[in-house]
Amino acid sequence: MVDYWGYHLILDCSSCDKDKVASKDNIYKFVKTLVKEIDMKAYKEPIIEHFATHNPLAAGYSMVQLIETSSITGHLVDSNGDAYFDIFSCKPFNIEIVKEVVNIFFEPKKIRVTYLTRQA
Repeated sequence: MVDYWGYHLILDCSSCDKDKVASKDNIYKFVKTLVKEIDMKAYKEPIIEHFATHNPLAAGYSMVQLIETSSITGHLVDSNGDAYFDIFSCKPFNIEIVKEVVNIFFEPKKIRVTYLTRQA
């Protein structure tokens, strides 16, 4: 196996359960569960804030969880239930576990996966 400096997973999740996408508590539980399930170590608490209220098509929660090996970020859209997540880490992690956790917490109809290995 080739070692890379970093591993970057991008998930574009369409038509999630709108109630789950709009729940700050659900997003918090998702972040905590994901960090544990992919064996990362969180740095402090996640930041979860509702943004873009001036634009109904973009409004929703954004979240950032710093981890010792980089970060987990996301934006969840109120209007259509779409969700966008990025996980970047210099420690490898299991993509299938990430998808399982996303499915449990948000129930997307479809997930588009982009995976990059990073090496300068």
